[in-house]
Amino acid sequence: MAPSGGGLKGLAAGSITGGVEILITYPTEYVKTHLQLDQKGEHKKYNGVVDCVRKTVKEYGIFGMYRGLSPLLVGSIPKMAVRFGTYEYVSEKLKKEDGSQTLARRFIAGMIAGITEAIFVVTPMETIKVKFINDLRSSEPRFKGLVHGVTQIIKNEGIGGIYKGATATIIKQGSNQAIRFFVLHSLKDWYTGHDPKATVPKLMVGFFGAIAGGTSVCINNPADVIKTRMQGLEAAKYKNSLDCFLTTMKEEGPLAFYKGTLPRMTRVCLDVGLTFMIYDTIIDLINKVWT
Repeated sequence: MAPSGGGLKGLAAGSITGGVEILITYPTEYVKTHLQLDQKGEHKKYNGVVDCVRKTVKEYGIFGMYRGLSPLLVGSIPKMAVRFGTYEYVSEKLKKEDGSQTLARRFIAGMIAGITEAIFVVTPMETIKVKFINDLRSSEPRFKGLVHGVTQIIKNEGIGGIYKGATATIIKQGSNQAIRFFVLHSLKDWYTGHDPKATVPKLMVGFFGAIAGGTSVCINNPADVIKTRMQGLEAAKYKNSLDCFLTTMKEEGPLAFYKGTLPRMTRVCLDVGLTFMIYDTIIDLINKVWT
């Protein structure tokens, strides 16, 4: 990360970063979610990533890859703001007396940032996103837009309807950010030889971010699959996240927990690499004018 800008600067830089990166990476998120919601047997709709893209473009045109974008775009800005604002704030509080920071403390700061964003932003945002995409898969979509869709979800399921899969989301986001910040800073320390005054080129920050993102996918994709299913329109058939895990394991086997791994890996590596690179650039600019 660039020199710390504090919680407020992290909040501002994170907001801008969130809007930019989601516009770039949403198509892969769209494909990943569709594949994870796809089931075996007669209900199976897609035969992999390419088939999903081909059928979507054929039926809805190239902009069909952006169907369901609005709830994610609206949620991405506060998500990044909360993530980086919390991370910068906690990192400042966890610094040693000499002002230095250890990787273990960055791991903790990343975990706290991930848990915070999961509770206040990611769980409702992801639930709404998955329900919207799932609704678009049906022969007769019920939601006429973002406001109408959210209103219908709350009307039919209560406020808890947008907090489905909260446990899996908290586990996923907490581990995601802990792993990503830890890996990123480990690589940056290696690159600079642990010299606090040395800087890392922005392209290298992006490359290290991509590695950090890929590492998190390999470790917690099962949690992502459970989260997606708990937030889908058919979530009612599961009692809770544990029941979803056991049912999926029984009916589809362990490989079901790695459905959508390729598109998720592609999206996350691109997403995290871009996010860290964009954030690093923006926080540098903010530090020049906000002292």
